[in-house]
Amino acid sequence: MSTKKVVIVMGSPRKNGNSITLAQRVAKGAEAVGAEVESFYLHEMDIKPCDACDICLEDSSKDCVIDDDMQNLYPKLRQADALVIASPIYWFTVAAQTKLFIDRCYALGGPQEKENALKGKRIGIVLTYGDSDPFNSGAVNAMRTFQDAFAYIGSPIVGMVYGSASKAGEIKANRDLMEKAYKLGEQLVTEA
Repeated sequence: MSTKKVVIVMGSPRKNGNSITLAQRVAKGAEAVGAEVESFYLHEMDIKPCDACDICLEDSSKDCVIDDDMQNLYPKLRQADALVIASPIYWFTVAAQTKLFIDRCYALGGPQEKENALKGKRIGIVLTYGDSDPFNSGAVNAMRTFQDAFAYIGSPIVGMVYGSASKAGEIKANRDLMEKAYKLGEQLVTEA
């Protein structure tokens, strides 16, 4: 059996932020069952917004014509068996860095007669928010976005780990959530 590849994209601008802390636990869980994990810190990457030119849908030789750091991510995403997207909730949805990444994944759809390159990949979602309620914080908006997007392209969401924490690193005190994140990492690799 070949080694499973997991790509984790982290959308927080804080390297010691809560969503990144949980994403790192997901990585540990995946690695514990033999996966190869590669993580990307979106805040330090040059990712421009989608131009809506649709060349990605017309020309199968191109993912996207925008020359930025997404060009490094596209092959990683294509090769991955699983994808984890981690983001804090800012102003009732995912952080801007995460939204840019999501929008640019549009290019993975390829020419209209082809399937999306993410189809069938196992998905994990990690969200953190300041309010104690996922409804008041807007986390449910992000959850719904991911549910709709991945249902549309045919990728199963294996699990969502989400919880409340305001101060950077505060999530570490939530042992239950840290354990859920670890288990999500295992499930992304071991359960089919």
